[in-house]
Amino acid sequence: MPVLTRDEAQSRARLLDIHRYRIDLDLTRGEEHFGSTTVIRFTARTAGRTFVELKPATLHRATLDGQPLDPADLDGNRLPLTLSAGEHELRVEADMRYSRTGEGMHRFTDPADGRTYLYTQTFLDDAQRVFAAFDQPDLKALFDATVTAPPEWTVLGNAIATRLGPPEEGRWQLATTKPLSTYFVAFAAGPWHSIRTEHAGLPFALHCRQSLAAHLDADADEILDITRRCYDRYHEIFDEPYPFDSYDQAFVPEFNAGAMENPGLVTFRDEYVFRSAVTDTQRLGRGTTIAHEMAHMWFGDLVTLQWWDDIWLNESFAEYMGVQILAEATRFHDTWTDFAIARKAWGYDADQRPSTHPVAPTPDDVHDTAAALLNFDGISYAKGAGALRQLVAWLGEKDFLAGINDHFARHRFGNATLADFIDSLARNTDRDIPAWARTWLRTSGVDTLTPTVSDTPDGWRLDLHHDGTRPHRLSIGLYDHAPGDRPTLTARDRTTTDLPAGPGTHSLTLPGPRPDLVLLNDGDLTYAKVRLDPTSWNTALTALSGIPDPLSRAVLWNAARDMVRDGELDPTAYLDAARTHLPHERDIAVVQGVLAFTRTQIADRYLTPEQRHHALATLTDLCHDLLDRTHGTTGTEGLRLAAARTLIDSATTPDTLQQWLHTGTAPGGPALDPELRWRTLARLATLGAATPHDIDTELTRDPSATGQEGAARCRAARPDPAAKAAAWHTLYTDDQLSNYLFTATAQGFWQPEQADLLRPYRDRYYPDALALATRRGPALAAAAGTHGFPHTLIEEETLRRGQDFLRDADPTPALRRKLADQLDDLRRALAVRAAHP
Repeated sequence: MPVLTRDEAQSRARLLDIHRYRIDLDLTRGEEHFGSTTVIRFTARTAGRTFVELKPATLHRATLDGQPLDPADLDGNRLPLTLSAGEHELRVEADMRYSRTGEGMHRFTDPADGRTYLYTQTFLDDAQRVFAAFDQPDLKALFDATVTAPPEWTVLGNAIATRLGPPEEGRWQLATTKPLSTYFVAFAAGPWHSIRTEHAGLPFALHCRQSLAAHLDADADEILDITRRCYDRYHEIFDEPYPFDSYDQAFVPEFNAGAMENPGLVTFRDEYVFRSAVTDTQRLGRGTTIAHEMAHMWFGDLVTLQWWDDIWLNESFAEYMGVQILAEATRFHDTWTDFAIARKAWGYDADQRPSTHPVAPTPDDVHDTAAALLNFDGISYAKGAGALRQLVAWLGEKDFLAGINDHFARHRFGNATLADFIDSLARNTDRDIPAWARTWLRTSGVDTLTPTVSDTPDGWRLDLHHDGTRPHRLSIGLYDHAPGDRPTLTARDRTTTDLPAGPGTHSLTLPGPRPDLVLLNDGDLTYAKVRLDPTSWNTALTALSGIPDPLSRAVLWNAARDMVRDGELDPTAYLDAARTHLPHERDIAVVQGVLAFTRTQIADRYLTPEQRHHALATLTDLCHDLLDRTHGTTGTEGLRLAAARTLIDSATTPDTLQQWLHTGTAPGGPALDPELRWRTLARLATLGAATPHDIDTELTRDPSATGQEGAARCRAARPDPAAKAAAWHTLYTDDQLSNYLFTATAQGFWQPEQADLLRPYRDRYYPDALALATRRGPALAAAAGTHGFPHTLIEEETLRRGQDFLRDADPTPALRRKLADQLDDLRRALAVRAAHP
């Protein structure tokens, strides 16, 4: 089906003014289809030809101003319209397909109790999977909706929903919305477990499926407290009040994204309803997502991008505000540490691949909706947020907020562009905002800052070598060894300097003795890779865990991470640093980030198979050390949980894991709840120590949706030819797999320990992934390109075959982008191995 081009969208926006949609959905027509009737009232400014989008199972009838249109004229997803100048009414009646891929109207039956739930994800251009639409962001309209559902269900939407008639009729009406883009229109229906309250005169609510009710109840106070605090903080800094009539948060199954900012009905993946033990950093992550989506009520929902080249106006701002507001309004004060060690690394990695793009690409770079979908990545989120943090450091928070409020006032319930936002900022400061935007938003790639330190007669000299194009306001941390037996560092006052745009060397002469550690970008206020001079690196090797501020430690760990990825630091040196310092680390975000990089990148990708066994043994010793040092210590439950997870994933023999699974706990805790039990069984399956009977027994113990995914992961992980053949058939032939079950199966399939068994599937992967992406669409294409890729075969042959495929085949844009990124990561891994044989 054709995708919408920018030129087509601009032409249609010039022609049409959309007033109102009236949508009626019938959700009682069986398991495959639902009924959708749409009435659209609009004005054609002149006579002309255009089209409305629709992806039906069956188009029953369509009328324009009461005159029938021929359903046979539907061309793919486009129904052509010939319009005279003036007012029009279009009516479309169709049967639509339920989705199993998280796109359009997703249908899910909970294996725990047999109850069915529906929700929509109309994002980008999937409204047309639910109702007929002029499906582009700058054709906003009012929406009225009615829904027929089974009588025991509750219906949710963008506005307050009320029952029509007696309950047994199952009829619901939603209040008229404010002007919305089509990609924000949302419905959710099912026998939801709901927790309702009120705040600031508005109805607030939480919703989840019934099998998660007890888990949502356990965390409802925390979730609602974060919601209220963020809501109040946004009202302190934004002049424009919350613009909608209610605030529902629905935790929905098999959701592709982390969450979606539908006005009045935010949908979250229901893994945020924690059914097993989690670390405080995971709770912080949930809180950040709550704050992020609430920020979208202003950045995106109130003021919406005009075309998809400006997604940074939505995502970069929501990412920045979510982290900042959570720190300001809740108990989670170290949000920027988690951002530095987890989210920012996502941005740095994406920005160094061939697929990188500017935070704000030009409109010509986003020529259609397929191209737009590729840009929802670490650049639009993490790099954009990092750029905004640098902007605030340079501009000052007062002027930054003044510009934002000016932007809201000028474009409320409308659409805006980068130029509009830059103009609003410029009206509220004397700084050269257009120049900042050119250097920060219209360029791609990561700047690198390298220090050279030397002594001078009156102090010491710092030469900052700038490889890049952007200006930076930079904080420099200066640290000295502290007296005492344990290696610790004391901080001098930070030095702040401004690096001009463009490459070159900037020199500072500073008083006093040369510090033992010079840390560029201390405080992490800018977006750049930083290096360490030799003396500073030697200090870090002995005293990294003795740096007082966890954010400073995160910046230093990121520097080491980048040096490994760039081939400048032997991966074993990073592993040794982790072994030395993590047992003394108390910040859970730092522990989780370093353990994740060490386990998944150092051990599985950057070290050879011969070195990998030693790396896993080192990680096992490290995690045992962490467990021993935290045994019986209050407040270390998160550290113990992180250590236990990595110890399970790093086991090379089954004995300890079998003992834990049998007793139901690690010595001294944590107890093996469902998440840890499935993790343990997956590792045993990989090692060949779990049978199909073991997997079935565990599934009987936990028949939930998460249990189904765990079982699929375990079955695919077994080093058995028949198990691999069955998993492959399920992945690439059985199109009934949901998005989540596909991902779980693919994750289990590729295991580093099984290279010889898996190598024959490398040849099968490319044609099978190509066919799957063509049949099942962008969501499954992305899953196949990410989790399905043979990433464990770090070999030149894998790279060659992938390059040949991209050159000779014609994969869908979603698959092509994921494969290009995977192949670049593979190329980097091979280069790291070559640099440190």
